[in-house]
Amino acid sequence: MPRVVLLGSSPGPDAVPGQATPAALTLPALPGCPTVIGKLHGQLASLDPDPVTVVRAGDAAAHRGFPGRLVETSDLAGDLRAIADAVEGATENLLFLPANALIHDELIYQITKSKRGALALITKEPREEDENGDTVVADVPIEEAQPEIGDRWLEGLPVRVRARRSRVISVGSAFHAVTRPNAVLLGPLHLHHKHAPVLAEAARELADMAHLLGPEDDLVQLLVLGLVRKGVSVGIRGRRDLFFRRVTDPEQAAEAVAEMSTFDEDRARLNNAVKGADGFFTTYFVSTYSRFIARWAARRGLTPNQVTLISIALGVAAALCFAVGERVWMVTGGVLIYFAFVFDCVDGQVARYARKFGVLGAWLDATFDRFKEYVVFAGLAVGAAVSGVGDVWTLALIAIGLQSVKHLLDFSYGAANRRKAPSPLPSVSLSVSADTGLRQALEQRKSAQVGAVRSLLRMWGRAGRYRAVHWARKMIVFPIGERFAAIAIVSALFDARITFLTLIIWGGIGAAYSLTGRLMRSFA
Repeated sequence: MPRVVLLGSSPGPDAVPGQATPAALTLPALPGCPTVIGKLHGQLASLDPDPVTVVRAGDAAAHRGFPGRLVETSDLAGDLRAIADAVEGATENLLFLPANALIHDELIYQITKSKRGALALITKEPREEDENGDTVVADVPIEEAQPEIGDRWLEGLPVRVRARRSRVISVGSAFHAVTRPNAVLLGPLHLHHKHAPVLAEAARELADMAHLLGPEDDLVQLLVLGLVRKGVSVGIRGRRDLFFRRVTDPEQAAEAVAEMSTFDEDRARLNNAVKGADGFFTTYFVSTYSRFIARWAARRGLTPNQVTLISIALGVAAALCFAVGERVWMVTGGVLIYFAFVFDCVDGQVARYARKFGVLGAWLDATFDRFKEYVVFAGLAVGAAVSGVGDVWTLALIAIGLQSVKHLLDFSYGAANRRKAPSPLPSVSLSVSADTGLRQALEQRKSAQVGAVRSLLRMWGRAGRYRAVHWARKMIVFPIGERFAAIAIVSALFDARITFLTLIIWGGIGAAYSLTGRLMRSFA
């Protein structure tokens, strides 16, 4: 569970001491009329029952009476030093949230479950991409583009973040320049505890130069600035179909609550339960409805392991049907193996929707996927012998061997990549205003990486922007969805020999494609 740091001090729209702060605003549309900070504490109780709140002394009254430790400060430098003291030596991951934020529980969950070393919530307007892969607001001055970047409340926030592909590469402040900004940093920041000392050091350095910063500089933005300038790779995430907004007055609070009620958080949670990197067949012929089966199962108390057992049973039943060898049973087997795969997807979706994860479930899912596949191969081979098609055991063994090698390559390459740390950004001193040093270092790194293999990989990667190429690349590797679809369709229409030849030919092409790409990436 992460350690939560609430930022009750907002250097931009700070309330006048003694007056109602944004965190003290009531939310009349919600049951019990809780305040903004009260709602946020309720949401975060399961994450951290003892959060740290950094707040200006004049605004501390609105934060008293809630769980956790209250740290009162007098200015921006005090805010930054208090944050440094709170995170230094942290042994848990850290979640920074503005105390005047209205946010969906699902968005908090999605941010905190990230495996990135650092992740920030941003919004951007990617109208086009330049030669460096930067998303830029094309042919529109930043001041004119601000209303198009997000909600009306974003109009007052400066566009001071430059994002490239999947991470932040430059952040600005009243003192720090950012070249070609294309995004706004919204507020939440999740940080792995290994970067806590770096953040503490950066916060203290920024505190020492607080006289160079301005009243419009936001605390979370300054923290991300410090991390980026220290070389930490900060990933980016958008709100997508979830809600986040910071409120500063009663009118905004009422407007935000009304807007928040228009979002279907449960539907977003259900959509997030579906893996985003699935293959073509899974995306268009399974996940379009399997998520609703997953929600139905989760609401009735079915566990992911129980759903896995249903998938295994359907797979074994399909193998028994194939073993009969008659056409009607081959068709029945094809239908059953399709639904075995559907429930194989459902078990993971139930786990993600209900947030029920376990080592046993992960092992069962990975192991019995192979079991279902291989028992179906055996059923097809038996059915071929029974129906007089002939001995296809040699083809069955080749298909099993090919698939086993492919799985070995997949798991070993995935394990090697998990051990590889993301490439850090170049470090640039916080005392330097311009970010030209950062841009020059990135360009030098890019030029040093130029080579035939890398250029080919980059070109192939850009080709993936086209949907036809994207799905062709997904299908050619012959993922599990395509394999089960091939078994279901070909076995229902033809015989076991044609089914095995399809698996061997397509599987061989997929294995060759995957191995070639991985070798090229390794050389690059």
